[in-house]
Formats: sequence, structure tokens, C-alpha cells
Amino acid sequence: MILADKILNLRKKNGWSQEELAQQLGVSRQSVSKWEGAQAIPDIERIIDLSHLFGVSTDFLIRDELEFEEPAMTDAAQLPVETGRPLRHVTMEEANEFLSMKARAAGRVAGGVSLCILSAALLLVILGLNSAFPSATPVFTEEAAIAIGMTTLLLMVAAGVAAILVATMPLKRFEFLETEQIETEYGVHGMVRARSEQYQETHTRNIVLGVGLCIVSAVPIIVLSVNWAESAGGAISVFATALTLVLVALGVNLLVRTSIINGSFQQLLEEGDYTPEQKAKRPFMSQISGIYWLLVVAGYLAYSFGWNSWDTSWIIWPVAAVIYGAFVGLASLVVRGGK
Repeated sequence: MILADKILNLRKKNGWSQEELAQQLGVSRQSVSKWEGAQAIPDIERIIDLSHLFGVSTDFLIRDELEFEEPAMTDAAQLPVETGRPLRHVTMEEANEFLSMKARAAGRVAGGVSLCILSAALLLVILGLNSAFPSATPVFTEEAAIAIGMTTLLLMVAAGVAAILVATMPLKRFEFLETEQIETEYGVHGMVRARSEQYQETHTRNIVLGVGLCIVSAVPIIVLSVNWAESAGGAISVFATALTLVLVALGVNLLVRTSIINGSFQQLLEEGDYTPEQKAKRPFMSQISGIYWLLVVAGYLAYSFGWNSWDTSWIIWPVAAVIYGAFVGLASLVVRGGK
């Protein structure tokens, strides 16, 4: 076993994140990351510090032929003891399979979410066509237009939800990556780190484009509705809202897709939202997040149907997203304060 894997395994056995280990050694988190990825080797002073911190000999750390020995756990290393479960081992084959499955699922989940958003857009287009030519024979009667639009909306939502479920079901066997601490076999950490760094440029570009599309999605409503609000019996406003939903669907598609892919790297590296500390809070946070978004969906449908306000109810989603950030932050403080 090489030095990189020994540092990684000893850190996880003590229940520390890379940042926590870096603070105790007086180095940067990037330095610890490079040591564990076999991209750099700590100097002799740091090796001595590591041996004292982990309770192992310097001989054990620097000699690859020595097998793993049981270190003396420090006072801070309580997480593995509290869970009462050994670290889950992840092989190179499992890591590659997980990353491939996540990449495939990302596109399908993003597509499913986009379908749900676009379902309302199609309803608006049908209603807009019906009111675009008030003096001529309408394309559909008002009742038929609503019936066709609502049927299409429900079918598209059902298809979107089905796509999400089909994409995520095969990943059930990897759920432990979200809640349990893991140890990876030799080479896995370096491989994941390299692929993560290679993806960061794409991730940043997708985030910028996705957020940009969501921001400019209001432009059609502002421009078309203000200048041609009364054109074609108000149909312009309806079409503008439909175009807004199309732009939102494209933006959300990019954001969902890249977040899932980038999150898969974080899960294997135990970084970002998947540090040991975050994993301990994840079951509770998942429950309250699910309740929150169910309430948002219920509110959106109740307002849209109750007041027939499909042209304005879209504003619920960006507002809910902003509130969600504050909601999650407050919930994290509550969880932290209760411990």
C-alpha cells in the first residue's frame, strides 16, 4: 500500500475531512488532496506530524511493503465509533460503473424535469392559438382547448416523472455513497480527482449558461407583453409566457445535468455536500427538502388551477428556489444546534 492510500485511509478512519486534517497539520486542503491523489509527497516534517497525529510509525507511512496496521484513534475520531459500522469499500470497477451510470442518469433526469416544465408551455400554446383569431372560427372550442391542453400536460408530467424514476432506480445500490463514509482502493481517488478537474470547465460553463437562461427567460414576457399586450386578443402574452417556460426548461436542464455529474465526483471524493459531516445530516435534510418541494408543487397547481393564472404562476418557481437556499441554511443551523 502506497503513502497516498495510507493517508487517505487513516484520515477516514479518524473521521476527518481533508480540510480538518489540513488544519491540524497547518497546510492547505489542496495539499492534502494532492497527497491522497499521489500527485505530491509530504516532506519529512509533515510525515512526522502525520505519524504523531494518526498514531502510527513513520516507517509504516513511508514503506509501501508494510500492510495496514490499526492506528491509535484520537479523541476527535468518534464518527466511526458512533455509527458502529466499518467503512464501505469502493473498488475501481465500482467507481467507474457509478460514474458512468450517473452520467447516463443525468441526461434522463434533466430531460424528465424539462418535460414537466414544458407541459405547461404546450397548454399555453393551445390556449393562445384558440384566442389568436377571435373573429374567425376558433381552432378549438374553449372547453376542447382546455381538455386537450390539460390532458397533454398530465401526459407530459407523467412521462417526465417516469423518466426520472427509470433513470434513478438502478442507482439505488449506490445510495450508501450519500450517507456512509467510504474507503477507496488504490488509484480510485486519483482517477476520480483527475476526471473531476477535467470536468470543472464544462461544469462552470453549464452553470453560467443555465443561470443565464433562467434570468433572461423573463425577457419575452417583459418585451412582448408590454409592447403587444392587446394584440390578437391577448394571445401574445400567452405565447410570451410559453416562450419563457421553454427558456426556463433549457436552463434547468443544464443546471440539473451538470449538478448530477459534478455531484458524482463529490460523492466518491467525499467533498462538497458529501463530507462526513454533511452525510450525517443528509437523511434529515432529504426529508425536509422533499416536504418543501411537495408544498411548492401543491401551491403552484392550486394557484394555477384555482385562479386560471398559468401566465403568471411561473414566478412561483424562481421565488421558491431563492427561498429554498435560505430554508436549507436555516435547517442546517437547527441541525447543528441540536447536536
